[in-house]
Amino acid sequence: MQKTSSRLLALLSLLQTHRDWSGEDLAERLEVTPRTVRRDMDRLRELGYPILAFKGPAGGYRLDAGSQLPPLLFDDDQAVALAVALQTAAADTTIGADAARALATVRQVMPPRLRHRIDMLRLTALRSPEGADTAPADSKVLLELGNAVRAQVELRFDYERDHIAVDERPRRTQPHHLVTWRGRWYLLAWDLDRGDWRTFRVDRIVPRTPVGPRFTPRELPGGDVSAFVISRFRGSDGTTTDWPCRGEVVLGLPATAVAPFARDAIVEELGHDRCRLTLGSWSWTGLAAAIGRFDTDIEVVGPPELTAAFTRLATRYAGAARAAHPSDAPDIGA
Repeated sequence: MQKTSSRLLALLSLLQTHRDWSGEDLAERLEVTPRTVRRDMDRLRELGYPILAFKGPAGGYRLDAGSQLPPLLFDDDQAVALAVALQTAAADTTIGADAARALATVRQVMPPRLRHRIDMLRLTALRSPEGADTAPADSKVLLELGNAVRAQVELRFDYERDHIAVDERPRRTQPHHLVTWRGRWYLLAWDLDRGDWRTFRVDRIVPRTPVGPRFTPRELPGGDVSAFVISRFRGSDGTTTDWPCRGEVVLGLPATAVAPFARDAIVEELGHDRCRLTLGSWSWTGLAAAIGRFDTDIEVVGPPELTAAFTRLATRYAGAARAAHPSDAPDIGA
């Protein structure tokens, strides 16, 4: 028989499936007596959970909506799905900041085994234009693809359109990265049968098991994820992303905090507190100024024109500070 604390958690998990349970069914699931179930229901009510009892041949219970938010309980798959959904929502302009904070909170209370599963997802967020079309992606599929990317193992999957397979045979790929663009998830991979790079819509992927052997990652055309994705999606909606000035920096912020405000830039996660930002502008000075608004440490990856633009801005801003407060302006060069 389960201990009282673990039994209460198991009981709460069953009630959170949003269905009515008879006392006998719950007693059978938990391997206790109906009387024990009644006592456990009273304990949950004392903890703030709105448990409703309804009449019937055997009586039943339901977890009702309440005016306050009591502690929630998620199983492993639910917790991972929640974290993936929050990481996706963090790229939204309206709820991005709240989603990023919620993701940090959820991750902090996760047990190490679940944090490891979430951290294995290498997600690149590409900020979507307003009004972009969206397509949901299954969180389990995202997790499976992310694991394959991190483990560098070959992946087989059926590629479907309207639930009908596009090809007779499954696609054999070497998965390289997961990206979001215009509200859709894509898998960037080397197609083994076609001998070329491909981007696959995740909502059309049905993975097959088991996975294949490990592989050595190939070099992407253009050198990195950002350059490749930009070239593949350029002009797909009649617009262009071919800015005359384009640069790359590393910011001392998590990708989830940067993506909601990155507009048409590409944000690639490098760790919990670092991300790579690739974006363009009409001028190098304008590009440097746009990067500076993130108010964090900046490491310029390139090109040299961007470094020179930061130098010009630093001199210009220092001069403005001295002109406004000549007596107490800081010495920028110190």
